Amino acid sequence: MVGLAAAVLLGHVVVDVITPFEFHRDEFLYLAMGEHLRLWRMDFPPFIAIVARVSRALLGDSLTAIRLAPALASALIVLLTGVASSVMVALVGAADRGLERERARAFSWVPWLAMIAVITSPVFLRPGNLFQPVVFDQLWWTAALLAVLMRAYTRDVRWWIAIGAALGLGLLTKFSIAFIGVGIVAGTLFTPTRRDLLTRWPWLALLLAVVIGSPSLVGQWLLAFPIRWQMRDLQAEQLGVRSPLAFFAEQPGLVGPAMLLALAGLVWLLSTRAAAPLRAVGIAVITSWILLSLNRGKAYYGAPVYPMLFAAGALAIAVALPERLAGSQTVWRKRIAFSIGAIMLLLWPVALPIALPILSPERTARYIAALGVSESTRTNYGTTLELPQDFADMLGWHAMVVALSHEWRAMPEQDRADAVLLAGSYGRAGAIDFYGPRYGLPKVVSTAGSYWFFGPGGKPGRVVLALGVSKADLEPFMTHCDELRFIGTPLGVEEERRIPITRCAGPKTSLQKLWPVLDPSHQ
Repeated sequence: MVGLAAAVLLGHVVVDVITPFEFHRDEFLYLAMGEHLRLWRMDFPPFIAIVARVSRALLGDSLTAIRLAPALASALIVLLTGVASSVMVALVGAADRGLERERARAFSWVPWLAMIAVITSPVFLRPGNLFQPVVFDQLWWTAALLAVLMRAYTRDVRWWIAIGAALGLGLLTKFSIAFIGVGIVAGTLFTPTRRDLLTRWPWLALLLAVVIGSPSLVGQWLLAFPIRWQMRDLQAEQLGVRSPLAFFAEQPGLVGPAMLLALAGLVWLLSTRAAAPLRAVGIAVITSWILLSLNRGKAYYGAPVYPMLFAAGALAIAVALPERLAGSQTVWRKRIAFSIGAIMLLLWPVALPIALPILSPERTARYIAALGVSESTRTNYGTTLELPQDFADMLGWHAMVVALSHEWRAMPEQDRADAVLLAGSYGRAGAIDFYGPRYGLPKVVSTAGSYWFFGPGGKPGRVVLALGVSKADLEPFMTHCDELRFIGTPLGVEEERRIPITRCAGPKTSLQKLWPVLDPSHQ
């Protein structure tokens, strides 16, 4: 199992070495958050900013260095899947001590099938190759559910401390950990594990989770709960157009053929007597999914439960036939498992160029067109691109900053001394902050999302050089503006295909006085 997890880590490193793509727009934001790390005053959970600060300090700014942490998390998910599978086999086998050792030998393929399902699922492939909170969120969900399994296997209530630690790290990473947290509570209440609530351990776990995740909660309190306007914007632009059923309808696209294994695992966990020791996990999974669908969540929000479902599905195949392990039955089960694994492995190379950025942008676009899988290029806003949105978001940033630097150097030296760089989105702002120093550019100012909390800087804005902000948008605040030129990325997302570089002078009020008016919570 360790060898397979190590292969996953190595695979992600190789992809980062050979990829012709750049950083993702979100990665620029998280790197900037690491530079502006204020543990108790972040507008969303600071784990990714902490990792950014540590990664850059220890490893540097290369693509491979920045993405090593998510690659490690991806490998750990695969490893924990194998461990969870082994624990499930032991739990089910424990009901019949006479068969326990025989089961361990006969079902040794169960962890491998579950791990292969994770490795070949696009929803785990791509997050492991991006410096985003998603893969860490997947890791903490997996760890929390594994701790639930360990509580059932060992019958040691102290495993609640591990559950609390995993949920606390999840709270430090993404607020969506609350969905599986509620699911674990439901799994506890509706199984004999509810007796644990009469002990101190679940309550200590709750306290530990809150303590570990407290920077996320305190930041919300001190900044007047920015999650409210973040969710407002998300609902208005993306989630509001979704139906509750879309969450379930889109699940097969996340994992491909492994969906059959996951469904078998879910049904088996919830309905069979053999799975009774594992029932709390099944209830936690279905509860989290129902809550996410009712809240119109994106399909991938619920993906972290799949490692457990794959493990359960592999075990369901193992125990599908009568309990006694006759030789012919064992062979039959192995053949089914090997057939499923072979299908996933055979289809994996077909999906790989769509899941990971290994081909050039042009070749990727042609490959997707030839396969006719336009659904894989649908954006969060319902439009369709030539590339998957994540790939389109990894294009053009360096060239954009180079173009901006040309206009910066073209300004008189006196103007440069007073000038403020302004960016119209967090992706552009983050790209300027990342690439800009090598071209002599100062730190950027932006009102986009988290950047507003970084502040307007110390210059009043006598001269403004803006990237991605139009003349019409700037004229209410400046007396004179000119759009110098337009730049863009043909295969990028729509808003990056034609963006202006605008120069303005003569502010009607200082940037510092204007800043509170530009508060994104009021826009």
